[in-house]
This record gives sequence, C-alpha cells and structure tokens, in this order.
Amino acid sequence: MAQLGEVTTLPRLLQANARERGGRPAIREKDRGIWQTHTWREYHDHVRDFALGLAALGFRRGEALSVIGDNRPRLYWAQLAAQALGGVAVPVYQDSIARELSYVWGHAEATVIVAEDQEQVDKIISLRDQLPGLRYVIYDDPRGLTQVRFDWLKSFDEVEELGRKHGAQHPGLFEAEVDRGRPDDVAMICYTSGTTGNPKGAMLTHANVNTNCQQGAAWATHLVAGKERVLAALPFFHVFAMTAVMNFALAYGAEIVIMPRFVLDDAMALITKARPTVMPGVPTMFIAMLNHPKLTSFDLSSLKFCLSGGAPLPVEVKEKFERLTGCKVVEGYGLSEASPSVTCNPIDGPVKEGSIGQPLPGTIVSLRDLADPTKEVVLGEKGEICIKGPQVMKGYWKRPEETANQMVGEYLRTGDVGIMDEEGFIFIVDRIKDLIICSGYNVYPRRIEEAIYEHPAVEEVTVIGIKDEYRGEAPKAFIKLRAGMSATADDIKKHLEPKISKIEMPAEIEFRDALPKTMIGKLSKKELKAEEAARQKAKGK
Repeated sequence: MAQLGEVTTLPRLLQANARERGGRPAIREKDRGIWQTHTWREYHDHVRDFALGLAALGFRRGEALSVIGDNRPRLYWAQLAAQALGGVAVPVYQDSIARELSYVWGHAEATVIVAEDQEQVDKIISLRDQLPGLRYVIYDDPRGLTQVRFDWLKSFDEVEELGRKHGAQHPGLFEAEVDRGRPDDVAMICYTSGTTGNPKGAMLTHANVNTNCQQGAAWATHLVAGKERVLAALPFFHVFAMTAVMNFALAYGAEIVIMPRFVLDDAMALITKARPTVMPGVPTMFIAMLNHPKLTSFDLSSLKFCLSGGAPLPVEVKEKFERLTGCKVVEGYGLSEASPSVTCNPIDGPVKEGSIGQPLPGTIVSLRDLADPTKEVVLGEKGEICIKGPQVMKGYWKRPEETANQMVGEYLRTGDVGIMDEEGFIFIVDRIKDLIICSGYNVYPRRIEEAIYEHPAVEEVTVIGIKDEYRGEAPKAFIKLRAGMSATADDIKKHLEPKISKIEMPAEIEFRDALPKTMIGKLSKKELKAEEAARQKAKGK
C-alpha cells in the first residue's frame, strides 16, 4: 500500500507553491474573450489581499463564507482567503432556487457571500431579510451592476484594495493567520442534495480533503508534481471538482485550465489547444464527447487519463471512449461525506467489467448486512458499502442525530449496495433507496440500465420503480436515443430478453428527447419519480 504524506491546510499548500513555483503558470482562464494566465505568485497574492480585506471587514475565525457562480478563479480565491483566516467555505450551486439558497445560507450561518454578477447579487438582495447573520455581499463581475450603493455591498477589487492597505498597517498578519490553522479545522461545508428533506452539510476538514488528494495521487503513480495540467470542466461548487481539480492542483502544483461551464464544442476545442493531461468528469460528459459528430477531428492525445465519478460509468461507454480516443477512462467512486473519493480502478493494472475498483490507500471498505448493518456479510454477498478512512467527514453541521444515524461504529454508511470479490474489487449493485421490490424479489435498476446501454441506439437511460397492481412495484425505463437512430419499446425488450430475468424486464419503456440531470450533470431519478407519483395520484391510485 502506498504511504500517505504529512497533511496540512490548503492555505499552506498555496504558500508552498508560491515559494517553489512562483513564476510558473497556475491558472489559465478565458475572461471576456481573452485568455489570461495567473502565476502561482499572483494566485497567492490575490488570496492574501482578499483575506486581509475580509479581516479588515471583521471576518473572523470560524465564520462561514459562501460563493455562488460559474467556475471563476476569484470565487475559489475567496474560499481560500476565508480558510486562511480560519473560516469555513460553503460553495453553493449557482442555479439553486431561492428556497434552497435561503436554507443553506441560513443553516450555514454565512456572514459573507461572494457572487459572480448582477443576477446572483439580485438573488441575494431578495433573500437578505431572511439572512440575519449576513454582513457583506461581494461581487466579482461589475458589468451591468446597478449603481445603487449599499454599505454591505462591495466589489472584489474593493476588498482586495482594502486588504493591501490593511496588510501595510499590519505586516505579517496573513502569515500569522495561516500559521494558526490546523489540519483538523473544518475547511468547507458541502451540502448534499437528498431525495427528501433539506440538504445536509458535510463538514470536511483540511486533513480530509488534503488526504483525499494524496490518496488519488498515490493511485496515479505516473503523475509528476509540477508537470500536470488539469481541465476544470466540472463545477467548482461540487466536492468532486474541489478535490480532483482545485485542491489536487494545490497539492501537486498542477496548472488548471478553467471552463466556466461544460460546453461540448468548447471542451473539445480546449483539449486540443490547451493540452491538459488530466480530465475529471461525470459519465454524461464522456457520453457527450463520445457522440460528438466530429470526434476524430479533435486531438485528445495530451490526456494521460480521464477520471469518471459522480455516477456509474456504463461499461459500453468506457470501452468505446477508450477505443476511439486512445485515452484511458478510470472509474472511481465516492460521496460528499468522504471528500469524496473512496475507491478507484487501477490505472495500469487489470480492470474488471462493471467494478468501481479497489479501496484507495488508507481506506477500509466493509460490506454490511442490509437488515442489520452491525453485521458484516460473507465475501461475495451483497451488502451496504460502509467505509472508514482519513477522508471521512467530521460529521453533519448542526445535525448530531443524523450524523449518528449515518455511522455504524467507526464506519460511514453510504446507502449503496455492493459486492466485493476475493481481490478487493467492488461492484455496486444499486442504491438502497433505489431498490425495487417486485413480487418480493429485489430488483436493482443499475443492472437493467447496464443491459439497456448495450443497445447501439441508446445514448442515456434511467430506470426507476413504479407502482404495479400485480407485483407491487415494477421497473420503468426512460431512454434517450442517439441522434439519427431509432428503436421501439419492443426492440429494447427483445434486446433485453437474453440479458436479464423476466422479473427485471421493464413494465414500461418511455423515450424522451432529454433526461433530467443533477447540478453536476449526472442522470437524476428524483424528477422522474416525482412525475410518476403525480401521474399515479391523478389516476387515483
């Protein structure tokens, strides 16, 4: 097992890069149509000045700063600045509805919110009366911003300038604050979107996220510190991007090529031009790239590997992508509560079909009985995936009872059902909450989805359980077909007959032009379940 190194805080990693790689590129972004490059020294100085500006405004250790907007360097710098002062970063989804924002900001007790532009500032102004703890709103892009001035509304440039003045009056303050930080301090609160109820805030420490970066790098032994270039196409608010892109870059001196949002044509052109060596993504990104009509006209040869996470990667997608691009796609598995990475398939070793790989260094995976999670199942039997390791969260913010319910002893319960073989490879069968009970039998949607994906006309598929008068529940498949291809429900069922059992055969198949996705682009079942429930209610069932 690879040995993990000493863990530290994220601001200290930034300081180390500024010392060792000061003049080398750290971030490349396209701002107002012009490509700009920021060196590690410039990166460090922006964070320092913003942190000192926050200190001058009264931001203190333990307070929460939230950011909202597309992928922009300044929003990440603001988070690091807060963390340098001993504060907590709370990233939120830029397209969240008002009710969700009000809940998260209120629950996290955010005192400062950093927004991208006028649209986001307007959202915050409309909610400000519901956020008694909010003291300052800071905006990044001034274009189109109203001329109305409030003492609590500041521009990013204003805060940086205030920081430079404050730093001149208090030399060494930034360094002293960074030095006070400890690895077990909470670095960020990541709110997880549940299928029911309000989201829960997973408290991740500096040690959690720093260790998770080390675990991933120890797995990818051919990566070279200071020599890698990572494509930032995933949204920064999500923990996958925070660890696999932003924090990985801090830990290993990698240059980041930023996309504000994933746009297929832009991504393909950017890979060809900017020559990234690593691309973390979700399966829908790779499916979109694979189905690009001019795929072979782009040069993807710079990529050493693509890391797929956030949702199961269909085997057919992995194999076809590798065959057509020459780039290896490595599937990992994780969850917000684990910073997020837990397992990964070998990059250079054998890969088993349908497996999420083996536990990362320092991680222990235990499969527990579905009826009694205190009991471990026999090797080769289905069980709930439970994990123990240095990347596991400190707990849920202000939710001690739910924290206790999420743990079984020292192990974090994931809610995923899996099987482990004798070589430690893990195969996810399904999520406990997605399990379909048909005539008393357990039916796992993922198994059906994998079989449907093998049909050449299928681009995307989601399977959920619907009410069935005879079986209690039955599977229903929602399918998006590839452009220019066709298939009927009978075609799909005929394709499935030799692959799945009769009890697993979908009772209904519905074709759609698009399937609902989550905020990071993975297929979502929640909206489809809600639609089916409403349809059943309308029928009086």
